[in-house]
Amino acid sequence: MGKSESILPLEFRQVSFEGGGKRLIKDLSFRLDAGPRTIIIGANGAGKSLFLRLCHKLIVPSSGEIIWHGANGRNPAPAQAMVFQRPVMLRRSVAANVGYALSLRKVPREKRPALIEEALRMTGLNRLAGYSARVLSFGEQQKLALARAWVLRPEVLFLDEPTASLDPAATHEVEELINTIHQAGTRIIMTTHDLGQAHRLADEVLFLHRGRLLEKAAAAAFFTKPENDLARKFIAGDLLWWKRGKDNRNQISEGVMK
Repeated sequence: MGKSESILPLEFRQVSFEGGGKRLIKDLSFRLDAGPRTIIIGANGAGKSLFLRLCHKLIVPSSGEIIWHGANGRNPAPAQAMVFQRPVMLRRSVAANVGYALSLRKVPREKRPALIEEALRMTGLNRLAGYSARVLSFGEQQKLALARAWVLRPEVLFLDEPTASLDPAATHEVEELINTIHQAGTRIIMTTHDLGQAHRLADEVLFLHRGRLLEKAAAAAFFTKPENDLARKFIAGDLLWWKRGKDNRNQISEGVMK
């Protein structure tokens, strides 16, 4: 659980991914440094979830390279965690779900109770510690998934539309937790279909369309005046699933690598 050197920056070099005979991710090149909250947006089918799975090495690229520059030969996996839109709850108590994550990382047994208590207190689930995880509401399950990830103190946390199934009150609570985790020093890389949420959480934005990265920019600049034509249409609420657009190519390799 101790801190080591950062595994960041994360760099994609001409990364593509094929599935079912189709190229679903196309020539992604960019670099993510330490610090900001990165929000990935785009229409359904843009490749947002595949993007995170590539980052977290749940799938491997068909071509190109994914490099954790700070790893220097170390395995970067222990410094990462991921929370899915519908996380799987183990058939055990809330506290035991968190404890299981610690056991997988081989945290000494005597240290686990204090870490579990802290994670549950941070997420507001301490009163439910003895409950079965599978009887929790969707919002409580998502908070438990965050507790399970945060107890490992990951340097990088990937979040795949973590509030997509939640009501506004539960969404607010999860967003507050995400901000707390960010303020504690964990690098947040997150997908969302909710532009309002992207406004609230993003420090920088990656805009994907049909598997291509069309724009990477600071959030303020992106939401004020995006450079890509399809990004402008997306922000305006236009339906993009059928549009190719004059800029539907990765034309920003120079700017993305900054």
